[in-house]
Amino acid sequence: MEADVVGYTGSAARPRALAVRLPDGRVALTQALEAPLAAQVAVHFAASGPPRGARTRAGEPYTTASPGLVVEVLAGTTRHAVVTVTRLRST
Repeated sequence: MEADVVGYTGSAARPRALAVRLPDGRVALTQALEAPLAAQVAVHFAASGPPRGARTRAGEPYTTASPGLVVEVLAGTTRHAVVTVTRLRST
């Protein structure tokens, strides 16, 4: 499924994971990003403007990013569903 990127963990130059808004409206942190994907999204974060801190409903901290980045994710359906980014959809 597609998910809007609303933020990241780690630094903007080397994001560790993404904060994504899933189709049901909740914000979730993804699994750790692979290096090539982290490099692709870092370009977007460099142009995101001043970062702000935010938290998911579960209390997990992340840094916000400007809108416009969409990724394709695999999301589990259990209570502690794992969200894995498979590829960047647009920049």
